[in-house]
Amino acid sequence: MHDSNETKLTPSRRTVLGGIGAGLVASALPMMAASAAETAKIGPKTVNRQWLLKSRPKEKLSLDNFEYKEVALGDTTLKAGDIIVRNKVFAPIPSQRVRMADGTSFEALYRPMSLGKPVEASAIAEVVKSENPKFPVGALMNVGGAGWQDYVRLNADQLTRQSVLPAGLDPIDVSSVYGVNGITAYFGLLRLGEPKEGDTVVVSGASGSVGQTVLQIARIKGCKVIGIAGGKEKCAKLVNDYGIQGTIDYKSENVAEKLKTLAPNGVNVFYDNVGGTIMQDVVDQMAKFGRVVLCGAISAYDSKNLAPGPRDMLRVIIYSVKLQGFQITDFIGERDVALADLRKWKEQGLIKHKVDVREGFKNLPEAFFSLFTGEKEGTLLVKIA
Repeated sequence: MHDSNETKLTPSRRTVLGGIGAGLVASALPMMAASAAETAKIGPKTVNRQWLLKSRPKEKLSLDNFEYKEVALGDTTLKAGDIIVRNKVFAPIPSQRVRMADGTSFEALYRPMSLGKPVEASAIAEVVKSENPKFPVGALMNVGGAGWQDYVRLNADQLTRQSVLPAGLDPIDVSSVYGVNGITAYFGLLRLGEPKEGDTVVVSGASGSVGQTVLQIARIKGCKVIGIAGGKEKCAKLVNDYGIQGTIDYKSENVAEKLKTLAPNGVNVFYDNVGGTIMQDVVDQMAKFGRVVLCGAISAYDSKNLAPGPRDMLRVIIYSVKLQGFQITDFIGERDVALADLRKWKEQGLIKHKVDVREGFKNLPEAFFSLFTGEKEGTLLVKIA
């Protein structure tokens, strides 16, 4: 990633937090109920900061692909059923990068973002003005189409499938272990990977938001768990924090050779978040009737090259290996099933979740870049002052 000469960013304050609990939430993200005074400040001249998608990246992302803009909020008069929310916490995810490009073969399902518009993203937002009794001022909610901006107006039609955050859930939890990445980990592993007690489960991108949850669910299910991550420190934390049996540091170890030692009888389930050469090394070690869960290919997201597949399909055939990709939308109707188990496991102390909290609206692009450089740990969140 290279810096733009046109945009100056203030350094972000970064906090890496282990586990979840009342103390964690209190220190990292206090509950932010809107006051009457704050509501009164919302008016036509209120500044709405935005990060726009200025150009489509040809290869690696840079600040040149984004444009910072400040616009007036405009008319704040609401019709019956409408609300205005202020975005408080963004949770950047790698799939946003895919939608910044165009000309892909999957545009019918992954619509490209529009140029000159706020970068599309979800956020935890606070209702700051309301003409809808179901969404009172001060309520917190997860807004799917928030975009990288301070304020969003939502009409009654847009709110038909929205709801305020359930009582007892904190914004940090909703953005991390109960968020898109936690649910992705849950369904990808349990529905596609179908782990059985005693299976050997390998997870790439293991220190990331999805990976760390997959590791723990596999451990809960009685599997031998091996995590692949970049750096000795990250690997040590996977063992110490999550109680898994083995790790591979792809930066300093030969993945194929280390995997032969850790999984001499082959890999039963491979949950792949990375793709590329790591995916190839693990597929080469799959056991008979192994299952490969294709969740992501982050090694190719920030590149002009297409994500490659396994080079030896004959091995896949002979070993009866199943490779299956998926999107979280494939299971969106069953979201409550995942939430029930994830909440139960968290309350029982069986799941911990790390969050990497950055601060500052102007640091959104910089934080987003860290998804592709490995300079983050756990769920990446950007808290907006």
